[in-house]
Amino acid sequence: MSIWFTEKQTEHFGITAKIKRTYVSEKTPYQQLDMVETEEFGNMLLLDGMVMTTERDEFVYHEMVAHVPLHTHPNPENVLVVGGGDGGVIREILKHPEVKKATLVEIDGKVIEYSKEFLPSIAGKLDDPRVEVKVADGFMHIAESDAVYDVIMVDSTEPVGPAVNLFTKGFYEGIAKALKEDGLFVAQTDNPWFHQDLIRNAYRDVSETFPVTRLYTANIPTYPSGLWTFTLGSKKHDPLHVAEERFHDIDTKYYTKDIHKASFVLPKFVADLTKA
Repeated sequence: MSIWFTEKQTEHFGITAKIKRTYVSEKTPYQQLDMVETEEFGNMLLLDGMVMTTERDEFVYHEMVAHVPLHTHPNPENVLVVGGGDGGVIREILKHPEVKKATLVEIDGKVIEYSKEFLPSIAGKLDDPRVEVKVADGFMHIAESDAVYDVIMVDSTEPVGPAVNLFTKGFYEGIAKALKEDGLFVAQTDNPWFHQDLIRNAYRDVSETFPVTRLYTANIPTYPSGLWTFTLGSKKHDPLHVAEERFHDIDTKYYTKDIHKASFVLPKFVADLTKA
């Protein structure tokens, strides 16, 4: 008998994957966590019934969260990841030699634990000496930080459960305070097919907080609609004007210098979300 998992991405649409086995199905103090092996995408992490990452396509999301801001900032020595307990963004951050310290603040320690066990190709750098892992509330960590970080990356779930506060203007204002005078940040901001209001509101709130605000996209097949957006807010540095020498020759599967530039070229219906 075949077992299938369906993420209901809207009331009328979902994505379905055939399951080979279930490793973990646990209600943590924060969310429902499932770790499964799929026929098509390998091991898959699910939180509250939503696909967070898979072995097959994870590199797209993690590379685009990390390398766009890290190439934009001229000297990203101190970097923070809010969420991201699977470790993929940390793995990509460590490819940049300028980074002296990368701090991960993940509210749910079970995400870290099970990612290390079942997603070692993603979580394998969490024990690197340049990394500090804190099991704590990222919202509160930001609120308690003052001019500490060069770059902040918000690798959160959709705005439900423990991530709901990570999509508020107050959080973006806290990020601005936690960044140094030329700091910048990026957050995943969902997809433009099903969550246009989320993107519109996030872009408005970030642009009211940061003088430079940019929206960019990537293709991630297991995320709702496959087209995903990221919103970058910067105090000074513009990702559209990165010096050629800033682009490192790093090992990637999706991100390139040309992708960096092209990702900011938006379909009109997406670009319109930044003008409302």
